[in-house]
Amino acid sequence: MMLALGMFLFELRTAPYSEMRRNQAWRHPKQNRVGQRPARQFVGPDDDTITLSGELRPEITGGRITLDVVRAMAATGKGWPLVEGNGRMYGLWVIEKIEETSSDFFRDGTPRKISFTIDLARVDESRVELLGDVIGIVRDRL
Repeated sequence: MMLALGMFLFELRTAPYSEMRRNQAWRHPKQNRVGQRPARQFVGPDDDTITLSGELRPEITGGRITLDVVRAMAATGKGWPLVEGNGRMYGLWVIEKIEETSSDFFRDGTPRKISFTIDLARVDESRVELLGDVIGIVRDRL
């Protein structure tokens, strides 16, 4: 397993992605000042997004039905836990967009190649404050 979004597994048999791009931002609005550079104030995190891109080859990997499962998850509007195969937890994410491009068709119109891009957005609050408690507990036990 490469990645799990809820109960959906990204792996060779379903939807192996070839690229995972993450964008994080933080907000620093500015206040203009006379004769000086604008002042900036940190007000917290902004969007956290992940884009998964890959290619399906229905003879080897999943096909259109695989992306239909992800579409059904997106249609619920729910946040799904995102966990890497190595156990790294990313939090709760919603599916914002799915792009699909089919090419190299068989005679009946079935594609031999389906390129996809799935855009995810984080919807949970940061739980970094809990990490401090866990570290404190471990430190107290040593």
